[in-house]
Amino acid sequence: MTRFSVCNSRWVPCSERVYRRIFRRSKVKIVFVAALAAVSLMTAGAVQAEVKIGYINTQRVLSDAPQAARAKKKIEKEFEKRNLELQKIAKQLQSLQESMEKNAVTLHEAERRNKEREFTDLGRDFQRREREFKEDLNLRQNEEMAAIFERVNKAIKAIGETEKFDLIVQEALYASPRIDITDRVLKQLGDGGGK
Repeated sequence: MTRFSVCNSRWVPCSERVYRRIFRRSKVKIVFVAALAAVSLMTAGAVQAEVKIGYINTQRVLSDAPQAARAKKKIEKEFEKRNLELQKIAKQLQSLQESMEKNAVTLHEAERRNKEREFTDLGRDFQRREREFKEDLNLRQNEEMAAIFERVNKAIKAIGETEKFDLIVQEALYASPRIDITDRVLKQLGDGGGK
């Protein structure tokens, strides 16, 4: 029996045959691990190729959807009367201010104070009405947008299910035009989808 320097123990003699068997087993293990890694990389690529991803440009959908245009017209019509009232009060304020500036020299002290008080009261009324108008307008716009979002989400879900998408994202730093489904969502919304 020949001793190799691989075996450091003096109690366990190593033969050349034992050394070769250990070496062969480690080669088999290395080849097996390499084959396993190659197979797992190939299957990972195959699995990755099967994932279907879509992207939707939310801003474009909200600006181009027919429901958004209808909601905008509806809100404008609903708030038109109040907007005209505000414009009328603003014109009154402007004419009152011009009148006060024009007649400042000729007005008596009591008349000037009355005009200033009238101007201040009208200004406060205008600011209050304008604030209420903006609050009500924002509330109505939010209500309409919530309804539109609901329709858009239903349309996206319907497209995702029918075309078997695994993932549809709304925000992305970059999205290839190949995965952009915005036009399909707009078409579905235009066809009455998402109701």
